[in-house]
Amino acid sequence: MTRLLQKALEAVRLLPPENQDEIARAMLALAGNDSEPEDIDPAHLADILESLAQAKRGEFATDAEVEIAFRRFDR
Repeated sequence: MTRLLQKALEAVRLLPPENQDEIARAMLALAGNDSEPEDIDPAHLADILESLAQAKRGEFATDAEVEIAFRRFDR
């Protein structure tokens, strides 16, 4: 294990259990070992299905649209 990973794990140990689980799920997903799919909030299901349909049709945001969306986080 690298020193950086050890440092990260030490920091995560100080977090509340629900935050630790969220980080653990992200780590497993990045490592390719996430065997259980995430639950989908039923309130978001229609939007997710529409997004998947748009992707299947090749309808993606333009670079300009993505740039505008990311600028919202700079505020």
